[in-house]
Amino acid sequence: MRAIVVDNPGRDYRLLQEQVPTPRPGPGQVLIEVAAAGVNRADLLQARGGYPPPAGASALLGLECSGTVAELGSAVADWQVGDQVAALLPGGGYARYAVADSVCLFPVYGVPLGDAGAAPESACTVWSNLLEAGYRPGASVLAHGGAGGIGTMAITLGSALGSPVVATAGSPRRAQACEALGAVRGVDYRGEDFVAAVHEATDGRGADVILDVVGGPYLARNLAALAEGGTLVVIGLMGGARAEVDLAAMLRRRQRLIATNLRGRSLDAKARIVREVLRDVWPLITSGAAAPVIGARFQMHDADQAHAALKAGDVVGKILLTWD
Repeated sequence: MRAIVVDNPGRDYRLLQEQVPTPRPGPGQVLIEVAAAGVNRADLLQARGGYPPPAGASALLGLECSGTVAELGSAVADWQVGDQVAALLPGGGYARYAVADSVCLFPVYGVPLGDAGAAPESACTVWSNLLEAGYRPGASVLAHGGAGGIGTMAITLGSALGSPVVATAGSPRRAQACEALGAVRGVDYRGEDFVAAVHEATDGRGADVILDVVGGPYLARNLAALAEGGTLVVIGLMGGARAEVDLAAMLRRRQRLIATNLRGRSLDAKARIVREVLRDVWPLITSGAAAPVIGARFQMHDADQAHAALKAGDVVGKILLTWD
């Protein structure tokens, strides 16, 4: 089959289309003929050699895809060959065929099959972290990286659930795009103070939940923007991994700090998250109320260009790779 492989892993990696063996589904798995695969920052990290796949996972890039079930492994009862699905993957999405665990599949209806490949990773990431933070519909949210795939999902989903969402972005244009998607306030973090913007948008209370993709450099300001009893969830380290924290201030305000990732969780944990998303989020996605925002599409053989677009930070929403 055709697949995208990483040549020269590291800072100067290249993505090449090559012929590789077609994988076979094992017990409890399905083989998907891929229509589209989402591009995520984790793919950039893996290509640079800094984010190896979990044991037993495909070495190919790609943490989500959509397509048609082409083959069933043993002990798969809930899916049939020909079903249109989206899948949360541990790897392997940048290929003509990908193996997925049947418990990590979503039925595709109400949205085009090619669009659905943009939803699994962002929906599962946002919803699982909101739940870990004790989120309830209507709670206020600060989403950093608001114009990216995770951020746009946080905006559309939060808005659909009645939550005021403040979103940071890297330019006035991208901040305005966040507001067009439903954020009560888009903040150009290069020219504005997001702490002041959050307090203004929440009548001085602060955000109940913060989803942070930046890490260390934002820690102190995040805690200043966080409400009493609120939770800061670190889901990325784009700005760095180290910072000092004033624990006394956190104690006084009964704030929580947690850090999570999705790819490294056990299959049972991922299956639980998928069930929660299917119950609470997928209907909003398929109805269009919280549909994934797709900012750009590239042919699979142009994966290098897709990665360059993600690095440049100009796209609003998710980048998709599609087959001819």
